[in-house]
Amino acid sequence: MFIGGEWVDTDDHYDVINPATEEVNVTCAKATPAHVDAAVAAGKAAFESGEWRNTPPAERAALFDRVGQRVMARAEEFTVEGTKGTGMPLRLSGALGVGFPVGHVFHYAELIRKHEWVRPAPIGGAALQTGYIAKEPLGVTAGICPWNFPANFAMWKTLPSMAVGNSVVIKVDEKTPTFALELAAIFKEEGLPDGVLNVIVGDGPVVGEALVQHPDVALISFTGSTAVGRHVMEASAKHLKRVLLELGGKGPNIVLEDADLDIAVDGSIWAFCMHAGQACESGTRLLLPASIHDEFVERLVARMKTLKVGNPLDPATDIGPVMSAQQRERILGYIESGKAQGATVALGGDSPQGPGYEKGFWVNPTVFTNASNDMKISCEEIFGPVVSVIKYDTVDEAIQIANDTEYGLSAGIWTTDATKGLEIAQQLKAGSVWINDWHNINNDLPFGGYKQSGFGRELGPDALDEFTQDKAITIDLTNDLNKKFYGLVLSTPLGQE
Repeated sequence: MFIGGEWVDTDDHYDVINPATEEVNVTCAKATPAHVDAAVAAGKAAFESGEWRNTPPAERAALFDRVGQRVMARAEEFTVEGTKGTGMPLRLSGALGVGFPVGHVFHYAELIRKHEWVRPAPIGGAALQTGYIAKEPLGVTAGICPWNFPANFAMWKTLPSMAVGNSVVIKVDEKTPTFALELAAIFKEEGLPDGVLNVIVGDGPVVGEALVQHPDVALISFTGSTAVGRHVMEASAKHLKRVLLELGGKGPNIVLEDADLDIAVDGSIWAFCMHAGQACESGTRLLLPASIHDEFVERLVARMKTLKVGNPLDPATDIGPVMSAQQRERILGYIESGKAQGATVALGGDSPQGPGYEKGFWVNPTVFTNASNDMKISCEEIFGPVVSVIKYDTVDEAIQIANDTEYGLSAGIWTTDATKGLEIAQQLKAGSVWINDWHNINNDLPFGGYKQSGFGRELGPDALDEFTQDKAITIDLTNDLNKKFYGLVLSTPLGQE
């Protein structure tokens, strides 16, 4: 682990497993609540020293730029490491394990330069008063990261908070610890003061819980399941911590009759199969108009049969393994529930067998037809390469089905009529709506959810504001007690007894 600028080992270690081979990637130290206390104390001491929060914004931005260059210079190493750690195919890991994270560093560096740290606020009706709004850091913030995109989440939980002068403790998922630790080392080498960034590794119910309950943590940024997110919010209430939650999803993917089918078919596969469906904003409910339903499903199945499921280090692989044996069993359990509730398996529904699949955690991409929106496979987040195809008759019906969910993280529309697409987008209850695309998370746009998908926004032009607090400052320039409001309401005017 990395605490207070130092590497910290423990007596308790555990192995991190490659999900494609079940071989040991690395052995890692395992934190206890005592390590949480040490990490938070280091962050608090660093914040109170003022060294980082008083560093001029331009210097903070320059440090971020140097870190981005360092990560980019190790792109090949981080790509392979990401593939071994998550099972993400090599081509995808290069983009999501290096390209996007580097983009995030430069994005936040630019936000630092543009951020309005103190904003004039004219006070109406008070000619001799002026006001200012100052954006100030919170203190120590904590980030709790999931395993599916470790490099991206390491950036999302650290950079915006550090950008505004906070100290950070991040608890990385025990299955994917390496990138965050490497990032901490790079930041130290580039001059980040000790204690500003601390990385701990351990079990969520023990270490994550201690972090959420810690009285010196001012904000929790959590990405994970809705059930755990609710618990984080409840536990944070004890100390009135601020909470940012990016939780589950069940993205509706609406194809209109006028869609370009070649684009929509491949786009729909991308929507639910990217990283073997292990993304919270995946498009796992495919809504098809009755008029093109059969043709679309036929094309979809035929196209998916051309995709390669296998060794993620092979550049030809399209879909890799799921993360763990537990995850595989969870997904297969959902597939069995779909069969039991009357949905039809049009493709997949099992695990691949034979040479190359003796080890690892494999699930074949699965397409269910004859699905309805009340089935378990259509209501609950599976977090695997499984899609429920739901037939609709009218666009209004499609919108109703799309919104009939407790989630609201993502939605998509496929159409050749941009105006129609925008009209529908405005009726969908989701934090991100993509027209003729999916997984289009952009640095310049806020990302987050509606309803049970959480609240707060990461990325976008206002991302830094989530990690600051506003201070209102007024200056009265009258210099005459008899002209001040409190002077006018005193029971005895000034100078009289």
